[in-house]
Amino acid sequence: MEYINRNKSLITWKENLEHLYTFKDFPVFIWTTEWPSNEDLIADMSFSICRNTWFIQLNKVLPLEVIYSWYHSEALWWVWERHHAEFIDFVSKYGLNNILEIWGSNWYMAKKYTTLNHNSKWTIIEPNPNIESNAQINVIKSIFDNETIIPEWIDWIVHSHVIEHLYYPLDLIKSISDSSKEWMLQIFSVPNLYEYLKQKFTNCMNFEHTTFLTEYFIDYLMSLHWFEILEKKYFDKHSIFYATKKISQKIEFNFESKYDQYKKMLLDYIDFNNRIITNFNSQLAITDSEVYLFWAHVFSQYLLNQWIKTSNIIWILDNSKIKQWKRLYGSNFNIFSPDVLKGKSDVVVILKAWGYQEEIRKQLLEINPNIEIWE
Repeated sequence: MEYINRNKSLITWKENLEHLYTFKDFPVFIWTTEWPSNEDLIADMSFSICRNTWFIQLNKVLPLEVIYSWYHSEALWWVWERHHAEFIDFVSKYGLNNILEIWGSNWYMAKKYTTLNHNSKWTIIEPNPNIESNAQINVIKSIFDNETIIPEWIDWIVHSHVIEHLYYPLDLIKSISDSSKEWMLQIFSVPNLYEYLKQKFTNCMNFEHTTFLTEYFIDYLMSLHWFEILEKKYFDKHSIFYATKKISQKIEFNFESKYDQYKKMLLDYIDFNNRIITNFNSQLAITDSEVYLFWAHVFSQYLLNQWIKTSNIIWILDNSKIKQWKRLYGSNFNIFSPDVLKGKSDVVVILKAWGYQEEIRKQLLEINPNIEIWE
């Protein structure tokens, strides 16, 4: 596997990284596939921390065309429906008409905003679009990077859960800043990765989320590139909404050491999840029940990579019709609808979906109140 080496801090560009942990042979693609399993790509996922700024990052990443080789941005859960609705409300109050969205793969925001604002024009830059342009929405198949030129007629830029996917997030914000007129707005949503790691969520960092880009560092990036933070809104512990404005001068930002805190958080996260897998394996060793694993996503890939016992596990369950009848990338498990649980007895479902746990548990028990759920 050919890596892109990031052996320098993404904040200081100094070779001052301290290695923390490596997940060996992790699947590089977070989705399902119809390819033969021998064509799956695996790679080492290695985390380091910058000794000066306390920024945690993967020190080796893979080409973007490998990680984002096709559309895989389906968001089915009620959490995401609420997120999108509240973010559109947050955006709409600024009332601008000429919008550029970076990586609008599911185009929910574009459809919703242009429906509410008939005079608006919305342009999406997306490497793997699953939509076509229309009278109000223009789709450009491309990756937004430091060579992208923002048209003069754009009033504001919007993106949702994008910065954390970028290999060089400073470059994106610098590119937006350099191309932006003074007073131009940048409004965006980011995952609250500090809370994700604090709660030991296994979707916090991976080959897609290659940095621990916390609120602290996002505030720093805004100050560094002349964006004044007008407003923040916290969506549960899931996301943070930012409204920012390009101004004419840099804003001062004072670093405070978070080295011990962030390092301990990552190592505690690894230890905690290893103990969960040990507990699951103890239960799997003695059960005679049919066992299913829920969700064809990185949550399941993490469990499988960290050696959860698979001999008792029959299938992986997922609500997505796009995923069903396919195989979880990096595994030998096929995907089926959770409706297969109907009428069964003596059945176990392993559920470790973190921020989506309660919503999925409720659904599973509605399908079959007699199943046993291991969490």
